[in-house]
Amino acid sequence: MAGNSADILAGTVAGVAVILTAGSVLVPLLRRLRQPPVIAEILAGILLGPSLLGLLPGDLPDVLFPAETRSGLAGIAQVGILLFMFLIGWEIDLRQVSARKKAVLSISLAAIAVPFVTGAALAAWIHAEHDTVGGHHVGKLPFVLFVGTAMAITAFPVLARIILEHRLQHTRVGIVALASAAVGDALAWCMLAAVSVVAVSTGSGQVITVVGGTALYALVLFVVVRPLLRRLIDGMTKNDVVSPRLLPILAAGVFLSAYVTHRIGLDAIFGAFTFGLIMPRDSLKRLKSSVCVPFEHITTLLMPIFFITTGLSVDVTQLGGAGLLELVAIVLVACFGKMSGAIAAARMTGMTWRESSVVAVLMNTRGLTELIILNAGVSMGVLDNRMFTMMVLMALVTTALAGPLVPRQSYARGDTELPLTEAAVPQAK
Repeated sequence: MAGNSADILAGTVAGVAVILTAGSVLVPLLRRLRQPPVIAEILAGILLGPSLLGLLPGDLPDVLFPAETRSGLAGIAQVGILLFMFLIGWEIDLRQVSARKKAVLSISLAAIAVPFVTGAALAAWIHAEHDTVGGHHVGKLPFVLFVGTAMAITAFPVLARIILEHRLQHTRVGIVALASAAVGDALAWCMLAAVSVVAVSTGSGQVITVVGGTALYALVLFVVVRPLLRRLIDGMTKNDVVSPRLLPILAAGVFLSAYVTHRIGLDAIFGAFTFGLIMPRDSLKRLKSSVCVPFEHITTLLMPIFFITTGLSVDVTQLGGAGLLELVAIVLVACFGKMSGAIAAARMTGMTWRESSVVAVLMNTRGLTELIILNAGVSMGVLDNRMFTMMVLMALVTTALAGPLVPRQSYARGDTELPLTEAAVPQAK
């Protein structure tokens, strides 16, 4: 048994080596096409999986990534995901809404409501083709709600990086798009939490249990844990010197919060995200180098494992003709819903057609946030493998569009209120 465990461990670390190498090769190549690292790493996973490598003789994907090692890879990736969600929760600053309240709220709400409605309508139409997962029936309501929510997502971290790389951080377009994505992300996670309750509950009694447990835990976090965190941070920060013990304590808090939400019945990502939300906002700058940067380095190392293992689960060969038609419909509905909602709201708040179009393309990026939600859908038993594959490809396409469609140095002499600095943006995919 020990030898078998040793073989599994060796196979897992070998898989990590293959993943990191594949990502390192593709990332610089895709950057030349103005694509973020997430695109390269998802593509690497797809190429290493059944969609391409699996077509060659010898069942190479199973040779490189045997089933017994994939759970180890998933566990390693989960550490990166939880720390990433903690950083997102901590770095989302909804105070940006106040200066451009009308534009930000209008765009964020429209860019959620319209794609949610159009995505839910599409999901209702195709539900019969995806109503069985692992031999279990998937109810129409959780499927429709989940797909609608997934369509409504905007990837805040990816959008932030695109804004910086295209030098839009001091423009009206960049500021409004980033603030709108921050508001939208917060609303989307709330929506997903509600959908999770519906998906995992088997009866009204369990719904009450999950909702009650979630409400109680949120109350404990905001009323009890948040003041304790402030006292802890103040006590471990003397003369701008941060105690090295603070980093492992906060990491333990993230993982414990994730565990509690898992036990309640929600995905662990909600616990990590909420733990970030309760972090004192005024401590972000003080703890940037001692806490944020180390966590960002960990996520930079571990997130490619998540992206590529996600890509390994994508099997384009199983789609068939009907699946390809569904894929086209999903991509078109995703783009139409998100971009039409954002353009209409931006125009109503006084932006030009050109500004509105750029905001719409930015809001259409889904990237990492979408992949986290899709993996949550798989763990909840809402998505079958074909639907998962199509939704991942949709996220890939909508994110890839931003690179060539968003101009660099646009509106360079535009409005410069509320400047966005590099330090305020999550260093993520």
